[in-house]
This record gives sequence, structure tokens and C-alpha cells, in this order.
Amino acid sequence: MASLTGAEAPRFTRDRLTWLAYISLASYAFYLYALGPLLAFLHQELHLSYAVTSLHSTIFSVGAVVTGLTFDRVTRSWGRHRVFWLSAAATVAGALLFFAGHQVAVTLPAAFVLGIGCTYLGAGCSVALADRHGPQRDRALLEGNVGASGTGVVVPALLGLLAGTAAGWRPALLLPVLTLGVLWVLLRHIALPAPPAPASAARRLPRGFWGPCGLVALAVGIEFTLIFYGVPLLHVSVGLSTGAASIVLSLFVAGELAGRLVGARLTRRPGRAERVIGFALVVAMAGFLVLWLGRLTVLSALALFVTGLGVGNLYPLSLALALGAGGGRTDQAMARTQVAVGVAIGTAPLLLGVLSDRVGVVRALTVEPALIVTAALVLWLVVRAGRGQAAAAAAA
Repeated sequence: MASLTGAEAPRFTRDRLTWLAYISLASYAFYLYALGPLLAFLHQELHLSYAVTSLHSTIFSVGAVVTGLTFDRVTRSWGRHRVFWLSAAATVAGALLFFAGHQVAVTLPAAFVLGIGCTYLGAGCSVALADRHGPQRDRALLEGNVGASGTGVVVPALLGLLAGTAAGWRPALLLPVLTLGVLWVLLRHIALPAPPAPASAARRLPRGFWGPCGLVALAVGIEFTLIFYGVPLLHVSVGLSTGAASIVLSLFVAGELAGRLVGARLTRRPGRAERVIGFALVVAMAGFLVLWLGRLTVLSALALFVTGLGVGNLYPLSLALALGAGGGRTDQAMARTQVAVGVAIGTAPLLLGVLSDRVGVVRALTVEPALIVTAALVLWLVVRAGRGQAAAAAAA
């Protein structure tokens, strides 16, 4: 797809709706990035196996799948505005359950509630940004995820630091609760954009949607593999304590933040998403191989940053491709994408948990390069299909 020239590109405006979505995405990301270190602390505190620990992420992903199966229907019935604020309330409820939970019987339901609330909240923000900014959805979603990455940089370090205090790591979970409460007081009257008119009367999504949708799932699998198992990898391969490894893991999210800042500049003009994703996959693979094979703390920390530099652009740009390929059915495209995301969140960490119990964490992480290679293959197919459609349109 040819990119627009600077004169043709519409002006990008960050209005109050955009800021509401950006800040809400950061709150959603807080719990998303907290879940990995949080499970590492639960693993130690409650003396859980890796498989039972990973069950929390699987149940979280079940909540995400439920969101994907119901988002389009619920949004059409209740409206985007009501669904958005109900999802914020569910996110708060799940966080409070985790805050109070000291037994698996409480933390597992908390993961389910948080999975539904967070995923609905993130989906609501994404469709609002995509429909508000239209052809500049790439930039809007990347900027929203820049804020999410900024939050993610702080979260592992904050949890690691608080874990060494008398209060423990749990009070950190209350920060997004307060943030969402302030947003409700100040911005609850802002109307979310109505879904655009579909490009066709057909109820099914276009065939070209499913490639980018699969790419989103792979991007999430690549990211969550490290979010959930970065701490155990550093603990086993480098010998860091769980608290220290949680702090070092923040470098991965710092790399994501840096990558998304670069990506936001590269996508100021539409049409560059595929090229940025391809380059990002190469960077992610190079960084991970050094991390995976390295045994030195400094080298591993640097490799985490480089891996994050590549991984950071994969999800937001893949999501922008998927929503753009939805033929105007943004809510339906988002719903199907969230099913794929939920499956990825549940499958990748659980598979790693089972493999880690059997062959160890380091060998189990063979899953990561396999996901990156598969994503590169899917991207190639998406680009090839896009060129074929463009050639057919030009011939017609």
C-alpha cells in the first residue's frame, strides 16, 4: 500500500476522547504487565507449581475469549459508552479481588474478572481510537500503546521494589483503580464514536481480515511469552532473585516504549505498517536469541531491551491492520481479534508452564523463536495478498 504524502495526510488531533482512550489503555496495560511478575510472586508466596501458576494466565485469557465472543453483540445492544464504563468497573473489581486474595480460590476468580474487565476496556479504547482517527489509526493505536508501555516500564520495577517492603507488592494494584475513578468523575460524559457504516451488507468479515487477525494473535503470543516467563528465565539462567528479575524485566517494557516511540514517527503517514512489522520481527529475533543463550546479567538486560524494541510495534500495528481490514465492521473485527488474543494469552504461557515443569524454563522457551518465524511467514502472506488485491483493483 502506498503511503500518503505529507500534504495528503489528514491532521492528527488529540481531543478529550483520544486522551480518555490513551489513559484507559495505560490502566489496562498496568494489569497486563503486572500479571507476569504478580504470578511470579504468587508462585513463591503460595508455593505453586509452574502449571498452576500459569493457570491464572489461562483463566485470564478465558475472560479475554469471552470478551471476543460477546463484544460485538453486547456493544450493539448496550452501546459503546455504557460498555466502556462497565468494563472499567469490572477491571476495578478484579483488581480489588487480587489485592485481597491470599489463596488460589480467590486469585483464580480474580484473574477471570480482571480478564473480562481489562479486555473489554482495551477493546473499547481500541475501536474508539480506530474509528475516531480513521486512516491514521496506525498512529493513534501506536501512541496509545506508547502510554501503555510507559506504564509497563514502571510496573515490574514498582512490584519488585514494594515486594521488599512491609506493605508488600499488593498496594501497587490500587493505582489504576484510583486512575479509573478520576476518569469517571472528569470524563464520563464524553461520547464514544458510533461504528462506521459497513463497506458491504454481508455479515461476514472480509477474507483479507483473517491474516492480520492471526498476526495479532502471534504478536500477543510473542510478547506474553516474555512477560510471563522473563522473570523465571532470568532467575534460572542468570541467577537473579525473583524481585531483582522483576526489576530487570522492566527493561523489556522500556524497549517496547522506545520501539513504539520510533514506530509512532514512522507511521505518521499511513501505509507503512507492514514494513515496520517486518523490521520489528528481525529485531525481536536478534534480541531474544542473545537473551536466551546469554548467561551474563548485563548482556541479558541489554538483550531484554533490544527484544522489547522489536516486540513493541507488533501488537498495535497488527491490530491496526486487522481493524482496517474489517470492511468498516470495527466492533466485529475487534471481537474476533480478541478471541484470537485470548487464545494466544492462554495457550502460550500454559504451554510454557507445562514444558518448564518437564524440561526446564530455558528449553521451554524454544516456543518464542518459533512464534517469531511463524509471524514472519504470516506477514509475508498478508503483504502478498494485499499486493494481489491492489493489482486486481488497478486492472479493473
